[in-house]
Amino acid sequence: MSKVVIHATVSVDGFMADTDGRVDWMDGFPVAPEDEDLVGRVVHDLGAVVGGANRAQTIEDGEVPYGGTLGVPVYLMTHTAHEPIEKDGVTYTFVVDDIGQAVESAKRAAGDKWVSLLGGTISRQCLELGLVDEIQLHVVPIILGEGISLFTGLQERIRLERLDTVAFAGEAHLRYRVIGQTRGHADPS
Repeated sequence: MSKVVIHATVSVDGFMADTDGRVDWMDGFPVAPEDEDLVGRVVHDLGAVVGGANRAQTIEDGEVPYGGTLGVPVYLMTHTAHEPIEKDGVTYTFVVDDIGQAVESAKRAAGDKWVSLLGGTISRQCLELGLVDEIQLHVVPIILGEGISLFTGLQERIRLERLDTVAFAGEAHLRYRVIGQTRGHADPS
């Protein structure tokens, strides 16, 4: 059965993009072959993607998940219906207001491979609904100070179990299993 993962690159202070939504700050750090192998193994295991649609419900070049290298089905959350779009051999299916349906459809499409959740809003919604199995973060050695947070705004505390932590050149790679959640600021013990 498919596993649902949050797979993201973040700054040390937990931002996945700067305040303008740009991610060019991720570039220019030392990368070892082990970094590339680790990320390559994760990408190889992905069988579908769930993300958010842009307001125009189009697929622009800069918005293609993983730079278009995956070639797997993509499910995009939206508030209004739209016919699927085919681009470069990939089908982009629009799902109206039902993140659970989007994740289930992605899991069916992925088969034994993983479903990657893209974006803070999508990731937070899925965490709060208990749909996430694992979180994999690639932490780049930079502090942005402000930007678009991956987790800010969660209404639940999410308990994690560390599965793996490795670092090679510039990045630290963190892998956690989601083991539970508690409401608000209650004591989780």
